Amino acid sequence: MIDFTPLMRKSMRNRLEEQLRYKDHADSVQQEQLVSLIEHAALTEFGRKYDFSTVRTYRQFASTVPLHHYEDLREPIMRMVRGEADVLWRGRTRNFAQSSGTSGGKSKYIPITADSFRLNHYRGSADVVAHYLNLNPESRIMSGKGLILGGSYANELDLKPGVRVGDLSANLIDNINPVVNLFRVPSKKIALMEDWRQKLPAIIRASASENVTNLSGVPSWFLAVLRGVMEYRGVECIHDVWPNLEVFFHGGIAFEPYRKQYESFCDMSKMHFLDTYNASEGFFAVQSDWSTTAMLLLLDVGIFYEFIPVENSGDEHPAALPAWEVEAGRTYELVITACNGLWRYRIGDTVKVQSVKPLKITIAGRTQSFINAFGEELMVYNAEYAVEHAAAATGASVLNYTAAPVFASDGRKAHHQWIFEFDREPADMALFVRVLDEKLKQVNSDYEAKRGGDIFLDAPQVVVARRGVFDDWLASTGKLGGQRKVPRLANNRLIADAILTLNME
Repeated sequence: MIDFTPLMRKSMRNRLEEQLRYKDHADSVQQEQLVSLIEHAALTEFGRKYDFSTVRTYRQFASTVPLHHYEDLREPIMRMVRGEADVLWRGRTRNFAQSSGTSGGKSKYIPITADSFRLNHYRGSADVVAHYLNLNPESRIMSGKGLILGGSYANELDLKPGVRVGDLSANLIDNINPVVNLFRVPSKKIALMEDWRQKLPAIIRASASENVTNLSGVPSWFLAVLRGVMEYRGVECIHDVWPNLEVFFHGGIAFEPYRKQYESFCDMSKMHFLDTYNASEGFFAVQSDWSTTAMLLLLDVGIFYEFIPVENSGDEHPAALPAWEVEAGRTYELVITACNGLWRYRIGDTVKVQSVKPLKITIAGRTQSFINAFGEELMVYNAEYAVEHAAAATGASVLNYTAAPVFASDGRKAHHQWIFEFDREPADMALFVRVLDEKLKQVNSDYEAKRGGDIFLDAPQVVVARRGVFDDWLASTGKLGGQRKVPRLANNRLIADAILTLNME
């Protein structure tokens, strides 16, 4: 196959230079985005409701439009799903990303408008490649194909002709420029298969003989694919199958707990890993420097960002800050206004600002994925850090995990219960638990205080689950597939108890 990388590098150079110039101008770039969004939605039902024809500044916008959770927008979004035009965004929306359920158990349907395909999702994907080419001058990424691990469409709604609901990745693959299909595997037919248990072997067979140079997907799910490919070909290093494989564009969950597993079967003289922040609601950020996993916030991709200080996130009417007023080192709840019709939308993620010029972030966790049953305020990034160190200290390899509180009873103090599915169990389980506990204390002063002297909170309990139990749980929820993820932390026992029940079967 001809190497088109030099041509792509040349075409993306201007875009990269444009982004790098933005580092000192977050205010002007973001305000320009906001004005454009308001103008484009002025004649929608939402725009007329808030008199967008008179709104021109951020202060006007913030004082006029309230912050929204999904339930605040469910009714107009469902009208869009049923085919109504000009509701939250101009025109009719044909595609919707089905996302995790709300507290009421209902699925969320995130609009993917024609503008968000063009201005955000596909542009963000191109920006990832642009930054990678900048970081790797020796790249030959376009000399082969990309293996993209995607989801499928859903069939739970009675939809009008032409309207599609499913995983974000299914929508993206289905609507991609046909030319791109020449550079990706598997075929669209396989990529959109609904049953993951049939889809996985089909992906393995379809990709095992291709010249794969790059991977895109969620780390936990790609492990099963890559191991399946190696088993199918009878090798122990993925580069014995794909000698030109050079990069994994990963996102969805933290990569660090999986890094050693990938390094164990990759030729690390050839392999690179690049972090991305691509959610159903939008493509937000990409790693732009090998020296840090902090990601550059994409400021000109059809999204206006706001940030609520995480300590104020639970307030009835929290104040939000624009991108140009955030401070490095602080953690915020992320709020977006985007060309998909989500206005001042609280997506449920928290991010830590690592630098402001340029504006770089890391994902801190979910606003609903934490444990604070006893005042410990344990966040996902605390958990990822501690699990990574506990695994490293004991030679363990973690496939999946979740944690939940256990309340005091029968003479035992309250504690956290961690359910782990291991690829390789710790050589010393007592040491694993001890390191997990100590690292949580190290990064979380509230946890450390509650654990002090074993008075309020006892040491964590680790349950070793059987292989496949997390997949079984995902399947039981109807969410088994390439883009589905197990919540790492929960402030109740609904998920933990369901997994423990399955673990006994």
